[in-house]
Amino acid sequence: MIFKNNDSHYRKKRTYYLLAIAATILLGLASRKYSPFLNSTLSENAGDILWAMMVYFGFRFLLVHKSLLTAISLSILFSFGIEFSQLSQADWINGIRRTSFGALVLGHGFLAIDLLRYAIGIILASCIDQAAKKANLHRHTPLR
Repeated sequence: MIFKNNDSHYRKKRTYYLLAIAATILLGLASRKYSPFLNSTLSENAGDILWAMMVYFGFRFLLVHKSLLTAISLSILFSFGIEFSQLSQADWINGIRRTSFGALVLGHGFLAIDLLRYAIGIILASCIDQAAKKANLHRHTPLR
């Protein structure tokens, strides 16, 4: 069972990761809405980087008791798997991709550069995670 450790330590960590997911989604949506106002490099790369960050925080939320390396590995496998799935253009999966949610999760066409963007996003998210841990943002004892 994913939520086998429901003590206050893991609940606090899950809250932190849920907030990180929400913040990342908001930043991702903002990057789309305000892309004309961003420089072209940021505009072209932000969405995929933020998507991969959200994947990382999602795995940390679901598997809060697992190691950092496990979260990074699963995030890479998931993100790369989604990207490589874009090589398939079967009618059934393209039907899913035509929905808003399907397009956000599955994307449309394979781009090798997206693999680099995902790796950057996952590394960035894990660095943020470790910095938050050092700053005691999701420790098991309350901040005083």
